Amino acid sequence: MDSFNSSPTSSIRKGISGYRNNSNKSDDSTIYNRQEQQGGGSKYLHDDSDLSNDANGQVGKGLQRNLEARHLTMISLGGTIGTGLFLASGASIATAGPGFSQVAYSLIGSMVYCFMSSLGEMTTYLPITGSINAYGTRFFDPALGFMLGWVYWFSWSVTLATELVASAVIISYWVPIEQCPGWVWSMVFIVVLTSLNLTSVKAYGETEYWLSLIKVLAVFVFIIVGFLYIGGAIGTVAPGELKPGPEIFDLDPFHGGFTALFSIFLNAGFSFQGAELVGIAAGETKNPRKNVPRAIRQVFWRILMFYVLTILIIGMTIPYNDPELANPDGSIESSPFTRVFLRAGIAVGGDIMNAVILVAVLSAGNSGLYASSRALHTLSQEGNAPKFFGYVNRYGVPVYCVAATALVGCLAFIVSLPQIGQGQAYDWLLALASTTGFIAWLGIAFSHIRFRMAYKAQGRSLDDLPFVSNLYPFGPIYTIVICMVILLGQGYTAFSPFSIKMFLSAYVTLPFVVILYFGNKFWCKTKILRLVDVDLDTGRSFVEYDEEDLADGEKKPSWWKRFINFLC
Repeated sequence: MDSFNSSPTSSIRKGISGYRNNSNKSDDSTIYNRQEQQGGGSKYLHDDSDLSNDANGQVGKGLQRNLEARHLTMISLGGTIGTGLFLASGASIATAGPGFSQVAYSLIGSMVYCFMSSLGEMTTYLPITGSINAYGTRFFDPALGFMLGWVYWFSWSVTLATELVASAVIISYWVPIEQCPGWVWSMVFIVVLTSLNLTSVKAYGETEYWLSLIKVLAVFVFIIVGFLYIGGAIGTVAPGELKPGPEIFDLDPFHGGFTALFSIFLNAGFSFQGAELVGIAAGETKNPRKNVPRAIRQVFWRILMFYVLTILIIGMTIPYNDPELANPDGSIESSPFTRVFLRAGIAVGGDIMNAVILVAVLSAGNSGLYASSRALHTLSQEGNAPKFFGYVNRYGVPVYCVAATALVGCLAFIVSLPQIGQGQAYDWLLALASTTGFIAWLGIAFSHIRFRMAYKAQGRSLDDLPFVSNLYPFGPIYTIVICMVILLGQGYTAFSPFSIKMFLSAYVTLPFVVILYFGNKFWCKTKILRLVDVDLDTGRSFVEYDEEDLADGEKKPSWWKRFINFLC
């Protein structure tokens, strides 16, 4: 039975007792201590058994549970709204038509819901930082955790680089490259993002909340303007042009056939990347047992609504064969968002959307730096990365992990190489980040299957889970099938005719993944865990209520907060 440190002034804690402890640890293996930060008076939770925290909360050891529910929701929601939506969505429609684009984004969206449901069940029960790789280590094989951790770190590190490349492209809308090279802006933004991530996790969460809110409002306004334009309420159609609506959509909704569908899955996958940030941030979130399910329930349908409606509006306002829709150079003028605003008669639409896209890039890069640094921190705690990466300063920040990841972000400097060019560099980084993202999602689905199998093998009841995925076993199986089909089939265009550049772009990460897993397995002689030996106790979450929470729950939020909650 779990025991908790308590005092006359302690909060009311609720836990689940009577479970079997298979790890032969003491009864007080999970202890939550309520501590006061010096100077600020704010409170945070420590969990001894969590890999992200230490027992005493000493400087240089433990991360801090300072993220609130609204931070968690925005981190997940905002992390998926970036350059993939604002810059790459038009290319998907140009390649496969608006119909197939809807199919691709809907399939990826449904898969995202499945693996988020799986992740929600695990992170609510075991809210540990760096959960993507930690669950692979705990539920299956330490070699799997090693591989997933490094793949996930690489994925978000490359995503950070893509955002820096995009930032240089965006700034060139106002300041031509001839006046200031792109690498200068990449350097400026990497310094800004690194500085933000070197503050406390609460400061990161607050910054990400407002940046993400700007992106959400921008997409919301775009949807309203788009429907008004399609309905004829605003904007004018030039003589000889097709009317917005079904007339444009029906030109060739399924352009290119079934093969074109495969070619746009990478764009769709990259656009949704970041939804799993809920699992990464759960280890630094207050009351994860309550807040993680709330964030997951709120995020999915809003993401799907944003993407489905956005693709629908673009497909009904800009013909798929428009030469500028593909936007091979990544220019803001050719962004479908900018062009819809201009067609609707909003002359400053280009400047507005350029500013919004810049915010989106900084937000996505900020989330990438956060996620990758926490994955690297967990790797260090598990002994799969140098020990100094496990150091955490007095503000709960793994400073060396942030610095190392920021260095990888310097990949964006290839934007300054004239023989590569911005558009091609972005395409390469986009392909790399999308592929590794699918591998991380595979890991989540497989870990969920192992978690449920171990949970059943140890005679535990699903009634004891704080959040149950109703899609099991269909959800994780569906995720695995979709991810495998995309990973193996998305590079088909490299074979007819054969192109070594396209082949490497599509499949270079797959042998890398195999080498990481089997290399670690043979080097460290790891073994697949028996289901009865899987540790399902260390790091378990428990609900914590205090008087302030109960009082806040009785208050009716103001109208503007209810509006923000509706959007976000």
